[in-house]
Amino acid sequence: MNFKNTKTAIMYLISFVWLINGLFCKVLNGVPRHQQIVSRILGEQYASELTIIIGFFEIGMVFWILSRFKSKLNAIVQIVIVITMNIIEFFFASDLLLWGNFNIIFALLFVTLVYYNEFLNQKKI
Repeated sequence: MNFKNTKTAIMYLISFVWLINGLFCKVLNGVPRHQQIVSRILGEQYASELTIIIGFFEIGMVFWILSRFKSKLNAIVQIVIVITMNIIEFFFASDLLLWGNFNIIFALLFVTLVYYNEFLNQKKI
């Protein structure tokens, strides 16, 4: 792994966020609050299964990011997913979020980092 430039380092940081949220928080149920959020939004009946599926999609995002395949499309998809997810959570499950209503601020910081790294940081990987 090459950490000689900031673009690569940021790419790995972004990937790590998706990996932790997908694998540890959802697939391994390391943070049960995630399943509670899914239950609140999508219903309790299949919350466990849906949480695991969402986790696998987040793990898939890690591989997509690291592959650098269609990286601009990937960045747009990340931004749309994170903003959409956080708006829904803000209205339906803010009491379950790590930082409550302030969670949206951290989400905006994250998508700003994604945007910066893909569209403004011109260093070549």
